Amino acid sequence: MIIKVCGMRDPENIRAVEALGIDLMGFIFWPKSKRYVSERPDYLPTKVERVGVFVDDDIQNIKQKVEDFGLDIIQLHGQESPDYVRQLTSVCGDSIAIIKAFNIATAEDLKQTNAYNGIVKYFLFDTKAQMVGGNGIKFDWSILSAYDGNTPYILSGGIGPDDAEDIRMFHHPQCIGIDLNSRFESAPALKDTDALRIFLSHLSHNSHQLP
Repeated sequence: MIIKVCGMRDPENIRAVEALGIDLMGFIFWPKSKRYVSERPDYLPTKVERVGVFVDDDIQNIKQKVEDFGLDIIQLHGQESPDYVRQLTSVCGDSIAIIKAFNIATAEDLKQTNAYNGIVKYFLFDTKAQMVGGNGIKFDWSILSAYDGNTPYILSGGIGPDDAEDIRMFHHPQCIGIDLNSRFESAPALKDTDALRIFLSHLSHNSHQLP
């Protein structure tokens, strides 16, 4: 199972979380987020893949962030259209993987994914709520039994320290990992590494690279 920790910003916290053996680390470039990264931290991870999170951003701005932060993956968390994704891929190159996030409340919401099959590498399923991500609220994972697409997805939305057993019991053929953020924080953009360490231990996480 792939572990993504999102909403990072503090250099020493980045080092500490990286040392836990996670797979992906997310940096949020949406100015309205409490975890917004306005400048390059003094340290960026070298042992995990770097994910840049954007919300309906200008494509040239994304390209600049990819270069400035050495991003491996772009996560789109807004209303970006399939045409936007194609243009982004054309500008940034095929070597940059793209994750398209979708906010889920009902099985009907899963139909949004159809238009993106084949043009992004992964989906991310988050909770439909007031804020774009980082709400700390889970949605009903049983809804995902209705997902029969070919694109693998990362499960997100309010996963916390007490959810390890539920994650272990959750099975879907296209679920490749989980995204951890607000419920592992001692303050916005500052992760509780002890809580993460205990959670990962309970999860019996076996780190590996993205397929």
